[in-house]
Amino acid sequence: MPVILLADDEVHITCVVSQRLRGAGFEVAAARDGEEAFELACKTRPDLIITDLQMPRLSGLELAMRLKRTPQTATTPLVMLTARGYILDEAALAQTNIRRVLPKPFSARDVLAIATELTGSGKRAEAA
Repeated sequence: MPVILLADDEVHITCVVSQRLRGAGFEVAAARDGEEAFELACKTRPDLIITDLQMPRLSGLELAMRLKRTPQTATTPLVMLTARGYILDEAALAQTNIRRVLPKPFSARDVLAIATELTGSGKRAEAA
């Protein structure tokens, strides 16, 4: 069962997305800020990290850069959730494993489809 780490300081987003992912057969760990997400990522070694860009203590971009420099998380793919219209710098993205950028508002279905694709869990999206 693929493990996904979900990092977002907006509780309603974490609840809705976690529920959808769990319903599709993923194991989900949740963090409320970037520091907590980094600690959980090193501890649980998730198959995918979905993180908000704007979070307390450590932004999603800072988190992604730190994860890339850490041996046990250096290859973990990330999905970045951003405010609509927020553009991430290409040079900064090159220093991360961010595979997709998803602007808010988004649907839980979109997140599930991306998670399924990036973890190679093809049949899960059809079942959800």
